[in-house]
Amino acid sequence: MVKPKTQVTSRVTREALVLLGQQIKQGRLARKLTAEELSTRAGISRALLRRIERGDPGCSIGAAFEAAVIAGVPLFVPEPSQLGRELARSTERLSLLPKTVRLAREGVKDDF
Repeated sequence: MVKPKTQVTSRVTREALVLLGQQIKQGRLARKLTAEELSTRAGISRALLRRIERGDPGCSIGAAFEAAVIAGVPLFVPEPSQLGRELARSTERLSLLPKTVRLAREGVKDDF
């Protein structure tokens, strides 16, 4: 299958990518890291870091998240007022899981 020349993204997606890129750049500068240092620590090229900081939608999400973590950008952290609710929801979800799990009575027949 041939990769399309242009990638269609929504306005919200483009804005989120640009915002994440700006946060990574601000975090990098606040930590006094050069683009070379951050890209080396993240295991990516400087060109890819530049694309991430510009909000290019064709960049790997793993590379963008790694750069964000190294730059000190918090990912998926709820606001302090939401922490209690998130904890309650997590506890509620865990309570729905079974208390024990039955083991299979028969062994695996692997003698071919």
